[in-house]
Amino acid sequence: MPDKAVPANRLKTVAITIMGIFVVLTMRLAWIQFVQGAELKERASRQQTLNKTITPKRGSIFDANGKALAISSEVDTISINPSKLVVEHEDAEVAKVKTEEYKKKVAEGLSEIFSLNYDEVLEKVKSEKSTEIIAQKVDKDLVDKLEAWQEENKVSAGINIDETTKRHYPYGSVASHVIGFTGTDSQGLFGVEEKWDSTLKGVAGKIVTTGNVNKEEISGNNEQYVEVENGSDLYLTIDVNIQKIVEQYLQKGVDDNHATAGSAILMDPKTGDILAMATYPNYNLNEPFTINNQEDKDKWNEYTDEERKNKLQNMWVDRNFKTYEPGSTFKLLVSAAALEEQMIGTDNANDFHCEGVTKIDDTEIGCAGREVHGNQSLRGALRNSCNAAFIQLGEKVGATRLYRYFEAFGLFERTGVGISGESPSLFHDLENVGPVERACTSFGQRFDITPLQLITAVSSIANDGKLIQPKVVKKIENTDSGTVTEIETKEIRKVISEDTAKKLRDMMKTAVENREKVYGTVKGYTIGGKTGTSEPPVNDPDSGYVVSYIAIAPADEPKVVGLVIVYNPGTENPYGSRIAAPILSNILTEVLPYMGIASENSDTSAAVTTNIKTKKVPDVTNKTVTEAKKSLENLGFKVETPEGTNQNSDLVTEQMPVKDSTITEGGTVALYTAVNNMRTSVTVPNMVRKKYNRSKKYSKRGKNKYKLYRKWKSRKTRQAEKVKW
Repeated sequence: MPDKAVPANRLKTVAITIMGIFVVLTMRLAWIQFVQGAELKERASRQQTLNKTITPKRGSIFDANGKALAISSEVDTISINPSKLVVEHEDAEVAKVKTEEYKKKVAEGLSEIFSLNYDEVLEKVKSEKSTEIIAQKVDKDLVDKLEAWQEENKVSAGINIDETTKRHYPYGSVASHVIGFTGTDSQGLFGVEEKWDSTLKGVAGKIVTTGNVNKEEISGNNEQYVEVENGSDLYLTIDVNIQKIVEQYLQKGVDDNHATAGSAILMDPKTGDILAMATYPNYNLNEPFTINNQEDKDKWNEYTDEERKNKLQNMWVDRNFKTYEPGSTFKLLVSAAALEEQMIGTDNANDFHCEGVTKIDDTEIGCAGREVHGNQSLRGALRNSCNAAFIQLGEKVGATRLYRYFEAFGLFERTGVGISGESPSLFHDLENVGPVERACTSFGQRFDITPLQLITAVSSIANDGKLIQPKVVKKIENTDSGTVTEIETKEIRKVISEDTAKKLRDMMKTAVENREKVYGTVKGYTIGGKTGTSEPPVNDPDSGYVVSYIAIAPADEPKVVGLVIVYNPGTENPYGSRIAAPILSNILTEVLPYMGIASENSDTSAAVTTNIKTKKVPDVTNKTVTEAKKSLENLGFKVETPEGTNQNSDLVTEQMPVKDSTITEGGTVALYTAVNNMRTSVTVPNMVRKKYNRSKKYSKRGKNKYKLYRKWKSRKTRQAEKVKW
């Protein structure tokens, strides 16, 4: 039977349909080719391109003599791509089962190698995320172990080993508040590490090549290499030996006086170099998230996350950058203003009169213990630390002139020392300064500055009136090119004349020789100094007294300016002369000979020390701890060693005081061995752009003992506006 003919209209329909499909496909192809072509080409390139980041090595931090304070070593980060940890099989169910077993095997291997919790690792292995971090800052021996395990178990895809660095601090807690530390991402947190982060961290490099669909590199393809720029090294002005001396005596002084805390600075007045800067209690830079207070340690598990963060933040803050009421040390600057304006001389016997109490309006202000000083010259008033005399001097100079000098001394701005965390000062606005406010300001109370601002200002007195910007970084060395950039000394301005500065130094000598000789002198050297004691605000009595002592040495040719502050001492008679002055005296007794500053062989300051026997400390480095202890104890010294020291095998690498230092018989020598290269992994909270939580005494203030209301403007306003004259 013959086939039936296909109707013509049906053939026509089929032909039109085919032609329509062809036209649509052609249009689609043209759209892809000409309209989306560039975008799709770029997308394909991105999918096929492999970018391998080369992490730069963070620069090291050294002290002024080249001793390493912060160094980086190469370590690795181990991560996984869970989607690639699969077993392929033509049967989907079989593939699912085998993949499950495979993931368990990988989790078991990773948890065993890195001593991690198996269930937590397994959860990451089964994750739907593209990447999961398994371990950070892994040392080479564990990386070798992982690679051997991968080869043995034929595990390649899905496990990544990325090179990075870890930070180590050889001296532990020494200069902890100056140096600061880094987070898990090697970003600087606090101190020099934060302030100079961009200089230290360098610029990452990369290798750009082509990969297949599994992100595996295709051999034979051209690579593009962007060279890594390693971080630069920093050399500080800090001398680690001087820093150790300062920290030793500061800690002893705080502990002996049952105080809350202490701070100290030594500065070269000619160059602005910070030779040492310490806050106690300090903390271990290798374990910065371990709290340093035993009471807080005991209660740590009871604290909320916010409370823990605040406790740690308070521990990290450098008290030399935190504001306080300077007390009578500030009388030096008020004297400078009066002398420079030629409104007074140094030795006019009847310039001031003190009856123990001064009444201003309805407010009574007394000298310490309401002592009556009678008629006095400026020299006598400074020696007696007479509040009444300085109230009279403040009235004579006037608030406007005083504020002009405060600005000239740099008290209305941060010093720019080169460390993060400086707080702004807190002064009454000039238009709000009445007779009582001016009186209190004249003897150093009811306003706040930082210790660094005070020592910088007083250093201008030691430097013939020239104000020098303090600095903590001495030079920068590019580790790739070897280029060295010196940080030059920066003179800010001439504040007072050389003659005024000389008069002030002479009066400071008198204050030490006639008032502080029992506590603030240094045998063999003429010292100029001034003590200070400030009382706690009435609405914050628990903050306690703040006692201090600032000194220049030698007084006639100053090489060092030192400041010691002790917060909330728990002793009777909390005066700077009895608490802070002996600490700085002990520090300078060791530091001045160490710096090669010749003794004057003078008996003028030897009143206390003539009957004290001293001995030179021998060099015991490169001996075992046992041998070193025996040598020192035979000479009558006490010996301290770090916890965990193996005394029979560990060699002494550092000693403090250093060799040939002269200390009192029966004094303590601390021995240090090579630092055990241990570290603890921690999670760093995000502290970027967060401010330090200031003391309650900067909140709304109640009425104080002088019946004053303190008027404070917001920090933002104070920074934005200049002082109005």
